Amino acid sequence: MPKIVPHLWFDKGAREAAEFYVSAFGGDSKVTSVRTLTDTPSGEVETVSFRLRGFEFAAIGAGPLFKINPSISFFVNFDPSRDPAARERIDKLWERLSEGGAPLMPLDTYPFSERYGWIQDRFGVTWQLILTDPAGEPRPDIAPSLMFVGDVAGRAEAAMKLYTGTFGGARIGNVHRYGPSQPPDREGSIMFGDFMLEGEWFAAMDSAHPHGFSFNEAISFMVFCDSQEEIDRFWKALSTHPQAEQCGWCKDPFGVSWQVIPSVLSKMLGGSPEQRNRVTQAFLQMKKFDIGALEKAYRG
Repeated sequence: MPKIVPHLWFDKGAREAAEFYVSAFGGDSKVTSVRTLTDTPSGEVETVSFRLRGFEFAAIGAGPLFKINPSISFFVNFDPSRDPAARERIDKLWERLSEGGAPLMPLDTYPFSERYGWIQDRFGVTWQLILTDPAGEPRPDIAPSLMFVGDVAGRAEAAMKLYTGTFGGARIGNVHRYGPSQPPDREGSIMFGDFMLEGEWFAAMDSAHPHGFSFNEAISFMVFCDSQEEIDRFWKALSTHPQAEQCGWCKDPFGVSWQVIPSVLSKMLGGSPEQRNRVTQAFLQMKKFDIGALEKAYRG
C-alpha cells in the first residue's frame, strides 16, 4: 500500500463508481476490497479500495455531506514513447468517461500538448487526460492535481513547500509561472508545478479566475502511519482547523483535507463483525487517532 492514497467521498454508489473506473481504465486496474461499516453517523456505509493503472484509490458512499468538485482532479498521462497506441488510448478513455459526464476543456490540441482534455465524469470526479511530451523525466500514469482558487489562489507554491517539507521522499519537479500579462493571475504564481511526496507525483496550479468551488472533504488524502509518533508528527504539520478534526480527518492551512490513519486499521476492520464494530465505535469518538485505544477495542 502506498503511503498516500486519494479518498473519494460519494453520496452512494462507491462500488458502482469503482467498478466503472476499473472497466474504463483497464490494464492494471481492479477492485481490491469492499467493506461495510455499521452504526456510523451516516448509517450503514460501504468502503471500497481499487486500483487504476497501478494507482491506488479508496472511496466511501456515506451520504450527501460533501460534493466532489474540480479543485482536486487527476492527471492521466499517456506517453507515446512508452506506448505507441497512446493517442488511441486517450481517445478511448475520453469516450468512456464522457458517458454521462461533461467536458470542462474539450479534448483537443493546446500549446502545452498535442492532445489534452479535462472532463467531469458522471460521478463528479474530474480527470485531465494528456498526451505527454516524451522528452524529460517520465511521470506516472496517474497523478492527483490540486488547483488553488478563491481565497487560496496564489498559494500553490507555499503548499508545495509545506508538503515537501513534511513528507519523506519529497522534491519539487517542474515549475511554470504566470507572466506579467496574464491577469487576473499574479505574475510569478504557479501556472503549473509538480512535486513528489513519498515517491508519488502530485501537481499543483493557481487560478485567480472565479470558479465557484474550493477544496473540501469530498476528495481527501489518506496518510498511512506505522506508529503513534508518526501520526502525531503528521497531525501537527497538517492540522490547522480544529473544527475539521474528526475520525483522523484534518485540514491543512490551504483547506486540503487529510486522513492521518494507522496502517494497522485496515487489519482491524478486516476482523470479525464484532471486532469491526468495536473498532468503528472507538474511532468515531476520536479526533486524532490513538493506536493504543484502537488496539484495545480490537482485542475487546
